[in-house]
Amino acid sequence: MKQLSVQPNLVDQVREAILQEIASGALAPGERVVQERIAESLGVSRQPVQQALALLLSQGVLRDAPGRRLIVAPLDASYVRQMYDMRAVIEGLAFAEAARRGAAKAARQGPALIEAGRKAVATGEVPRMIAADMKFHAFIHELSGNTLVAPTLAPHLTYMQRVMGQVLLRDDKPRDIWAEHEQMLDAVARGDAALAESLARQHITAAADFMVARIAAAQTPAALQALSGPAPSP
Repeated sequence: MKQLSVQPNLVDQVREAILQEIASGALAPGERVVQERIAESLGVSRQPVQQALALLLSQGVLRDAPGRRLIVAPLDASYVRQMYDMRAVIEGLAFAEAARRGAAKAARQGPALIEAGRKAVATGEVPRMIAADMKFHAFIHELSGNTLVAPTLAPHLTYMQRVMGQVLLRDDKPRDIWAEHEQMLDAVARGDAALAESLARQHITAAADFMVARIAAAQTPAALQALSGPAPSP
């Protein structure tokens, strides 16, 4: 078996770096993404960048453009709505099962995640806020004991991070989610599966309503005409 020329974790690091640039607004919708510039900026060869760009293209974050170019894809409000509708069901299940199986661990370890989330908000750093949110939900997924929750959501996480980043850049409203997270954690820690599921579904649905409204408001008719296209296929 021949040796691999590129370490998988390097490709993941490059993909994450590009995604952070997009989520933070450094790369805006419609902006061209140039492989050579990214490789030079990150101090890596073109090969891991090429693979990372291919991943982001398949995940709907990037889009092909005329002249064999890649551009940052616009957010698709309809796709975001469908993605969050699906996520609400899965998160509801995860929180309910976490309450049944992991109440004690939630009580012990959960408060530190809430505190970390609030500290992330205080910094105003969008990548840090997104990472804290993802870590909290990943903790609940683990507590649920359902090994299908995380891999089912995994194909959508990159797009979710992109959505969160674009909205967080323009609005303070999503930054109060840690009060909701604390209520959800409390329900899990008390072993109240029905309440935990209900709060989780409400949390995700409210986030969807807010984000879809902000995405639609931010996209002018001219921008939609120029950048319209099918929703990404996970």
